[in-house]
Amino acid sequence: MITLQNDKMIVKISEIGAELKSILCGGIEYIWEGKKEIWGSSAPMMFPICGGLKDNKYIFEGKEYTLPKHGYCRSLPFDVESADEHSAVFLHTSSEETKKSFPFEYELRVIFTLNNTSLNIEYEVNNLSEKTMYFSIGSHEGYYTPEGIEDYDVIFPQNETLNASVLYGALVSNQSLPILKDSNVLPLYDKYFTIDALVFRGLKSRSATLRNRKTGKAVKIDFPYATHFLLWHKPNAPFICIEPWAGVQDTVDSNYDITVKEGIISLGADEEYNATHTITIIE
Repeated sequence: MITLQNDKMIVKISEIGAELKSILCGGIEYIWEGKKEIWGSSAPMMFPICGGLKDNKYIFEGKEYTLPKHGYCRSLPFDVESADEHSAVFLHTSSEETKKSFPFEYELRVIFTLNNTSLNIEYEVNNLSEKTMYFSIGSHEGYYTPEGIEDYDVIFPQNETLNASVLYGALVSNQSLPILKDSNVLPLYDKYFTIDALVFRGLKSRSATLRNRKTGKAVKIDFPYATHFLLWHKPNAPFICIEPWAGVQDTVDSNYDITVKEGIISLGADEEYNATHTITIIE
C-alpha cells in the first residue's frame, strides 16, 4: 500500500490494480472500504474496456478474443515506478499473457498527485504496437455514504436533462428512462439501482459534486475526458459509485467489432493517450 499525505489529506493506494483505497480528510473517510460481503472493491480502474462485452467477446482483425467485465487491470499488480509524499506513479506493461485477450503492446501508467484537498488521477496509455490500438478506460470510484444514499444529491454545474439508457444484463440499449429534467440537482434514490447502473450518454457537465444535503459534506469530481457518465449502487449499501468513462458497455445489437464499438478510443502506433480526473474534498 502506498500512502500520500499533506496537512489536509491522507490517501492510500493499492499496488493491485493501482486502486484508490482511502481518502481521509478532516478525520472523515470518503472512499468505500470494500467489504467483500457487500462489494469487495473500493475504486477499481477499468482497462482495456469499460463495462461488459456482448457474450464477453470481441473481434479484431478477424480473430475472436474474450475479456471479463471492466477488463483485467483491476486484478493485476502494478509496479511502483516512483513515489514520494505527494505523488506516485504506477506502471502496468502488456505481457504475453495479456496479449491472449488483448493483442497489443502498451504501457499504462496511473499517476496520483495530491494538492491541498484535491487528488489528481491521470491515466497515461502508450501504444507500443505497430498498429492502431482500440481500448476504453475509466474509473469506478465508490464514495462512502454512511447515512445512506438517499441523504445525498449529485449536483452538476449546469442544468441537465438526463435519460438513463436501459440495460439488458451487462448490455446497454437505445431505450431510455427519464431521470432528470432541466435541473442541476439529482437526488439519489435506492430505487434507481434495482437493476444495475444509471448510464448517461451526452452529459454536458464536466464535473459532478456528491453532497449530503443535511450535513453539507461534499466531494467534487472533475472529468474532462469522459464520454459517458454512470452511477452505480447496491440497494441499501453505504456507498455510491461515480463513474466517468471513456467508453461504455457493448450495445445489445453489437456486431462484436471492437473498432466500431461505441465510445472506443483509437490510438495510433507509438502514440500516447492522457486523461485526468480530479477528486476534491469540499471542506
